[in-house]
Amino acid sequence: MRDVEAWDPKTGTALVVNPQRGVLRPVTDYSDFSHLEQANRVVSALPGGGWHVHWNDEGGAPLTEPVLDWLITSNGRATPITVDETGLVDTAELADKVIPPGEDLPDV
Repeated sequence: MRDVEAWDPKTGTALVVNPQRGVLRPVTDYSDFSHLEQANRVVSALPGGGWHVHWNDEGGAPLTEPVLDWLITSNGRATPITVDETGLVDTAELADKVIPPGEDLPDV
């Protein structure tokens, strides 16, 4: 998998970086090329701003964590990024509840 860096202005073919040659190369030049997929790139990161997420962990215990950052993608989607008490940073896309600043946190 490679990121599309540009489009050929004449053919419209996607161009990717060939690191061995240091040039842009049409994806169709690669024998293993099968298709393109649209990806929503992260375009910004915003502070967590006092938001929290809540869900039950793998053992069923309630868990609430602060949102460290929000990753914003090119289609406008905001994904909460959390940090736990050990410093593990992860996405919280599957949280049961997103809790805005000032709202009471669930008892855990």
